Amino acid sequence: MSASTTPPSRPAVTEREAREVAEAAREQHWRKPSFAKELFLGRFRLDLIHPHPLPGEEAAQRGEEFLAKLRDFVETKVDAAVIERDARIPDEVIDGLKELGAFGMKIDTKYGGLGLTQVYYNKALSLAGSASPAIGVLLSAHQSIGVPQPLKLFGTQEQRERFLPRCARTDISAFLLTEPDVGSDPARLATTAVPDGDDYVLDGVKLWTTNGVVADLLVVMARVPRSEGHRGGITAFVVETNSPGVTVENRNAFMGLRGIENGVTRFHQVRVPAANRVGEEGQGLKIALTTLNTGRLSLPASCVAAGKWCLKIAREWSAVREQWGKPVAHHEAVGSKISFIAATTFALEAVTDLASQMADEDRNDIRIEGALAKLYASEMAWTMADELVQIRGGRGFETAESLRARGERGVPAEQLLRDLRINRIFEGSTEIMHLLIAREAVDAHLTVAGDLIDPEKSLGDKAKAGANAGAFYAKWLPKLVAGPGQLPTSYGDFKHGVDLSGHLRYVERTSRKLARSTFYAMSRWQGRMESKQGFLGRIVDIGAELFAMSAACVRAELLRNQGENGREAYQLADVFCRQARIRVEELFNRLWTNTDDLDRKVVKGVLSGTYAWLEQGIVDPSGDGPWIADATPGASQRENLHRPIR
Repeated sequence: MSASTTPPSRPAVTEREAREVAEAAREQHWRKPSFAKELFLGRFRLDLIHPHPLPGEEAAQRGEEFLAKLRDFVETKVDAAVIERDARIPDEVIDGLKELGAFGMKIDTKYGGLGLTQVYYNKALSLAGSASPAIGVLLSAHQSIGVPQPLKLFGTQEQRERFLPRCARTDISAFLLTEPDVGSDPARLATTAVPDGDDYVLDGVKLWTTNGVVADLLVVMARVPRSEGHRGGITAFVVETNSPGVTVENRNAFMGLRGIENGVTRFHQVRVPAANRVGEEGQGLKIALTTLNTGRLSLPASCVAAGKWCLKIAREWSAVREQWGKPVAHHEAVGSKISFIAATTFALEAVTDLASQMADEDRNDIRIEGALAKLYASEMAWTMADELVQIRGGRGFETAESLRARGERGVPAEQLLRDLRINRIFEGSTEIMHLLIAREAVDAHLTVAGDLIDPEKSLGDKAKAGANAGAFYAKWLPKLVAGPGQLPTSYGDFKHGVDLSGHLRYVERTSRKLARSTFYAMSRWQGRMESKQGFLGRIVDIGAELFAMSAACVRAELLRNQGENGREAYQLADVFCRQARIRVEELFNRLWTNTDDLDRKVVKGVLSGTYAWLEQGIVDPSGDGPWIADATPGASQRENLHRPIR
């Protein structure tokens, strides 16, 4: 097929075809144990996370030494107010981060990187992100999902030797998957990579390319047409941004994270050597999903930093601000918010550190743990920031610049709220994370009984599936009746002054209840289960709370053993678990008592115009223009805004 061939139009796919593409990309087997997978199956495997795993001495020393250097840099060289005002990280700051080695934190030392563990990489992102969230995004987009991680997992030795030294010290990388009309539905990906001799020729447009405006190297997902000698499919490529035909057409601006370099990138007849293909043709989505298994942990790290800052500001402000004769912290309405922030920050750090250390150990499959950490942290951090704004009152709504202008401390509470909002959307929106985690959580059921509810399977296949399902459930269901959570003495080693053993017994009992609820729903709805997104979301949220409770208790015990604020850690874990249990009980109630069916009816009415009268009495300031920008392949008609930093 020649390079001059007109690229095919955007694929038209059915709902089933889209699901099949996503299913083919996910890891099909569980070769290692998974704490969260077992939790959803009603099996509380505390032994998989307790005693809490720890980094090795040499890794810890190397990590602490870098954190000290990074702290000095961000304290002396980074002015967050300037980044927010100018909506740009100064080039000299980026150059300084390069010299410090911050762009090579996760890259092996043999390629010029620092070789930090996931634990210390996340601690570094928390530290840098607390100075400026835009810096945290710059570093994580480069290393968590940009060129280094896919090459580490799927690249050839030659590719690693070519690109990783550049990524460690000089070059910035970005990950390009999303398109103007394609978000979490990659089956409709329109960017093409047409084989032509020893090259592929790329055509298409990518949207929301974080780091794309300043990147030197790109990981691009494109569709290779099936042809003789080419299996085709969505495929990953490393692309040099200075290649002819690559144009950064726009630098996007957002409600938060004003300093990030996020843009729109067009590819027109861009020649990419076959040697730059990562993995095999058709492996692109698998590479993306596998990369995100650990890549998503960078987002909880930023949420931990946000929680710590919220707690610091809430403590300092609430001690000096008086209402009705006493500091506002002593009023129960405010005090409950402070307690929530403190307990939740402790839990988020517990979840993030535990999942990160499990990633470093590599003896567990953490695909669900990493996804739960991203989902839970993004939602809880947003709530904490919102509570801080409420605690600050009018000052929480006022910008830091305005506060400084009138002589007060410039506390950017409203900025934090704006910066954190995107975490519930990117790297998998909350809604998509619910579906992704739910799919993994019910994998055991679909493995043994999936053919029973598949309308396209033959009677023979269904009969075989029925026999397999009968054998599986005959062994599994009886185990959901009773367990250690019903024995008063279980988990007694978590009782030291404050008693956490009761919370672990609750997790064990509740995990079995969660598994029973899931089984009942599958029996009731069968093939329609996948459309019950409200139910699946609540199932996942319950699992997230149980995972967080487990992590908080295990972390408290770790700190007690280490003699580091153990008593206080137990107190925070206890409060968090009590708060979490209230949320869990509410979620269980909403599994079966909700307005999901009524909501669907209202949605049909809204879309059909039945309630259009309700929209009267306003003006729409959004103006004209298409809902989705035209992304027809072709030569760019715009100025190239690519701005490499050298």
